[in-house]
Amino acid sequence: MYNLTDRHVVLGVTGSIAIYKAADLASKLTQAGALVDVAMTPEATKFVAPITFQSVTGRPAYADMWAAPPDMPELHVALARRAELMIISPATATIMARLSIGLAEELVSLTALATKAPLVVCPAMDANMWEHPATQSHVDTLWSRGIEIVGPEEGRLASGQMGRGRLSEVDKMMGAVRRVIGQSGDLARKKIVVSAGGTRENIDPVRFLGNESSGKMGWAVAEAARDRGAMVTLVAGPVDLPDPYGIRVFRVRSAAEMRDVIVPECADANAVVMAAAVADYTAADPSGKKLKRAGTEGLTLDLVNTPDVLSEIEARPGFIRVGFAAESHDLVANAKHKLQAKGLDLIAANDITAKDAGFGADTNRVVLIDKKGKEELPLMTKYEVAWRILDRVADLTRGIA
Repeated sequence: MYNLTDRHVVLGVTGSIAIYKAADLASKLTQAGALVDVAMTPEATKFVAPITFQSVTGRPAYADMWAAPPDMPELHVALARRAELMIISPATATIMARLSIGLAEELVSLTALATKAPLVVCPAMDANMWEHPATQSHVDTLWSRGIEIVGPEEGRLASGQMGRGRLSEVDKMMGAVRRVIGQSGDLARKKIVVSAGGTRENIDPVRFLGNESSGKMGWAVAEAARDRGAMVTLVAGPVDLPDPYGIRVFRVRSAAEMRDVIVPECADANAVVMAAAVADYTAADPSGKKLKRAGTEGLTLDLVNTPDVLSEIEARPGFIRVGFAAESHDLVANAKHKLQAKGLDLIAANDITAKDAGFGADTNRVVLIDKKGKEELPLMTKYEVAWRILDRVADLTRGIA
């Protein structure tokens, strides 16, 4: 979807038990709109037949460089020229050695050496093979050539042993593909700071004031900005989401901690998108010990305002400030007031009482409001909403160095 729509991706598949993830990757790339051509080594076909990949991509999968179709007599050259990105997953120690020394012996290595497209390599092998000096030397060589290497991960291996060698999960590989293919996007060389999730304000060591924010909207904005080429800093409250690939992440807890990270990060940024649901109040005097119920008839808390993070971010020419207004009533009126009071360039307002667009949902329905007026967006995935917000940011930053 979006930065992968109608983009030609060559997926190179080699002989590894982790090949089942490659089939899922091919499916996910296709669902995201990419045109996926699969090239397989002879060893890969011993694990999975080419028809599996053809079934999930809707395009031929190629395994025999000597059986090229009539319209592609030099199969590896045709695939290489067509590719806008090539990803090899799983990548065995053998294929990495071939790429390192330029040894082209089968369709995958031939295509990788023939293409000028960016290359992403996702290793999968036994931990001892990964740690071997020869493999590490090849890794260093590939890195030095600008090849993106994703993983491998720590975990249980096919041998039953624990160690580093597992193929990365599909979401991480998709993140790498989106980041690499988006490097020439309309936000390239722009730094964007994004906040996400709620904050927690301690009452005592085990209790806090907080909210239901899942962080999904902020994550979507950060990933969409990355996919358009931006350098992204994500400042996140306590949420149960993994760090997005290729994004610098700071984990914080309170509004004060979020302020202390965001304000200096914005000093050299082109834009900030405050998608976090920052708590408005914090305990005036949080207890250092757990408060006990026994012997009391109730508890009165003295609350004070938390730092207003957006207001503390310096406004300057060419710096775009985007806010969110999560409201339960008078949506547009409250959002317009916030836009004006904080001097924002854009605000995204959403009704938190809507089941399909409130906290925790994968979809959202927002109203984008700026000084010129408002635009009501229909129900969309949060990634789609993020893309529309960043359309506005790209327009506002265009022509700004």
